[in-house]
This record gives sequence, structure tokens and C-alpha cells, in this order.
Amino acid sequence: MDLSALQHLLGLVPGRRVACVGDLMVDRFVYGDVSRVSPEAPIPVLARTRELVMLGGAGNVARNVAALGGSVCLVGLVGGDADGHEASRLVGEEGHVEGYLVTDADRPTTLKTRFVSGGQQLLRVDLEASRAATGEVEQRLVRTLRDAAQGAGAILLSDYGKGVVTDAVIAAAREAAQAAGAKLVVDSKARSFARYGAVDLIKPNAAELAHATDLPTGTDAEIEVALARALELWEARAILVTRAAKGVSLAVRGEPVRHVPTAPREVFDVSGAGDTTLAALGLALAAGAPLNDAIAFAQLASGVAVGKVGTATVSPEELVEATISAHMAPAEAKIATPQRMADEVARWRAKGLRVGFTNGCFDILHKGHVAYLAQARAWCDRLIVGLNSDDSVRALKGEGRPVNDLESRALVLAGLGSVDLVVPFEDDTPLKLIEAARPDVLVKGADYAESEVVGADLVKAWGGEVRLAQIVDGYSTTAAIARMTQKAKA
Repeated sequence: MDLSALQHLLGLVPGRRVACVGDLMVDRFVYGDVSRVSPEAPIPVLARTRELVMLGGAGNVARNVAALGGSVCLVGLVGGDADGHEASRLVGEEGHVEGYLVTDADRPTTLKTRFVSGGQQLLRVDLEASRAATGEVEQRLVRTLRDAAQGAGAILLSDYGKGVVTDAVIAAAREAAQAAGAKLVVDSKARSFARYGAVDLIKPNAAELAHATDLPTGTDAEIEVALARALELWEARAILVTRAAKGVSLAVRGEPVRHVPTAPREVFDVSGAGDTTLAALGLALAAGAPLNDAIAFAQLASGVAVGKVGTATVSPEELVEATISAHMAPAEAKIATPQRMADEVARWRAKGLRVGFTNGCFDILHKGHVAYLAQARAWCDRLIVGLNSDDSVRALKGEGRPVNDLESRALVLAGLGSVDLVVPFEDDTPLKLIEAARPDVLVKGADYAESEVVGADLVKAWGGEVRLAQIVDGYSTTAAIARMTQKAKA
């Protein structure tokens, strides 16, 4: 999807109503450091540092719809327990998410607790009851679905097999979709997809398709055979198979299978990527987008999501930035906004990487700058360079500076292998960037005393260090300008 098509679609989605029905979960992430093995058993000891709690399962689908600009009604089950109250609170805190939650006092709220260190999950502990909703609880789900689906452009069934998506709920969803003129899309972990009936689209991944058809799905040819079999077994009008790095494959009745590659991206965490795909797909369809455009939109959103930590949401701004970056040269892609810098730092830090920060005007890049940045990069795994804007340089250096404008300076810096990110800033000092990045090491030239380095006290306060890099004698921008002026006069 090119930038023009993306911006057009993003202009259509605000306020579009989507009903999300399915297994609501609470996702708890416990982060910490592992530095030793327990003396009691051969297991790592996690020193807990922080904890995140967010909506998972159907709740994560709803969060993603809302983050992309849609209005979503979330239908799900919670228990009459503390985790159920937590789920209700989390729903209430989500903008543009309207909770239609049914309480079943006889079951626990589904809770998934993940223990993470160095970007790797060490253990996941699940608390759940997978039995199907019955009796009055099932009838309340059906009534609630009918209310939530009014005015929706799409109904999304997120079936994790925890008991919400029963046959009665599926039938009610089909009836509600027909009444509202909405698209009905299913994402399921079920062994068989036949029970969903004549829905608009079913979205299994390759492993789920293989499991449901008892056929291999490794190659394009195998996928085509499995999809042909699936269309025989199921009444769905179309099937979209997600295949991770291989992209997606789409089968529509009466049409040849179409394989759509995906742009290569760094994958950090696949948790919730399927939820993001479902949310983006459903929202685009609710906005009236053709299926092909909805698929491209969903691929883009999923690609951004897998580069984030945990069950993350994706914003329209991130989609635009990802689209622009995909068409940039490698150097251009290193130039970032403060928000993107914060996101990159979160990914780096979750991988256990050491983050460094330095800053300057870097007006005329010379040998001294290159040596300085190489030394700074040697003290960290990733180096961020805060770059003064043109107005900021002028305020510091006087009229006539900078010699090179911001875009030129940023591109030259980004072209260096020692630099991982270039972040322009308007202020007189980079203090706000330092506070946002929270670097492990703050680097400045040895012509400064440590007490003169902006942000030094902050970095040391959170356990980082300040390093002073050696300056190469005989090289400076001021001297270079003076030499050029003399030659011009001669």
C-alpha cells in the first residue's frame, strides 16, 4: 500500500463502528533481569523490575481497532473475580472502546502471565476455564451481541476456544451482520472452521489451516491445495491465510488463489500480531475498503506490531511512518522523531542492548567528528545522535550558521555506520531527548567537564554513566569555515 492509498483509507476509518466478540483476556507481563540460577533447582531467578497489564485476546483486537481510529463495542465474558474487575477497569480506560461485558461468577477471568527477561519469555502461566458458555450466560451473550452490533460495519469473532463463541453466538453474529449490512470476519483457534457457516472471511494462520485440513501448508502450491480443500469443507465466502514472513494467501470462491508477499521487518515479539491483523482488516472493511486494500492495510499494521514489545497497539502515525520508511534509503530511515526514538529504545532495551546518546550541531562533518562518533559507539550497542535544528544552531553559533541545513546534516550523519538513529531537536539543549531516551551512557567531547554536560546528573541518577570522548586535534567546523573564507578571499 502506497502512502496516498494509506492516507485515503486512514481518512475513512475514524468513528467507524466495529463489534468485537470473543474471548476476553487479561495479559500480564512481568519483566526482570536474570543473573543467576536458583540453588533450589536448575531454573533462572528473575529479579522483577516492572509489570505491565493490558487487555488480551478479543480485548487486544478491540484496543487495536480503537488505536487505529475506529469505534469498537467489545462483547466478552469475565469472572466475578479480581481479574474480572481488572478487565472492566482496563476496558473503561480505553478510549473509543465500549464494554459489553457479561459476568459468569462460575468461571475465572482468563489471565495470561508472561515472565520476560532480555526480550525473551521465560515462562507463561495461564489461568482459565475453557468450557463453553451455557444457559443464561450464553443467552446474555446473544442478547448483548445483538445490541452491540447495531450500526456496526464489521463484526469480528475472536475465538480462542475459551467458551464465548458458541454455536448460538455464531448464529446471532450471522443474523446481526445480515441485519446491519456488516462484514463478518472470523479468527479462530478451532480444529474445524465448518461451524462458523457462511461468514464473509475466515483468517487462519498456516499452521491452523494445516491442522484443520490435515494437509501440509509449507509452500505456495501446498497452500493452494489446502485452501481448495478448505473451501469444500467450509461455507465461508473467502479465506485469508497468514504465513508470517511469507506474507498472506487469499482464496475467494470462484477465483484463483492470490499470494501477497509482506515487506521484511525486524520481528521482536509476535504476541498479539494476529489480533492486530484482525482489527485492521475488520476496520478497513467497515470503512468500505475493497478486500485487497483491507489486506494490505492489515499487513502493514501487523508488520509494525511485531516490532513492538508485548501485545501492542498500532497508531495511524506509525503506519504512515512505516510506509515512508519503506520507501527511504537506509540512511533516511535512521532519521527519527522523538516518539519513534522512544519506541526504538524500548525495543533495544528489551533485547538487553546498551543505549548511548550524544548530541551536537555537526555542521561540516570532518575527521574529528567521525572519530568522536566511532569512539562513542564503542561504548554502547546502539548510538543515538541528537541533532540541533537550524534555528538552534543559529542561536548557538550566530548568523551564517549552519553552513549545511538540517536535512543535509542529518543525512550525512545517518550515513555513518557508527550512528544508529539521528533525532533533530529544536530546543537549546537536548535535555528532553535525554529524558525520553534514558540512555545507559551519555557521551560528550573531552573539551567539556562532566559537570558541564547537559543531562549528566539525570543519567547518573538512573544508573547510567557519562563518558568524555577524546577530541582529534586540528579539526573543527569553525577552522574549516575559516579556511574556506581565506581561500575565497584569495
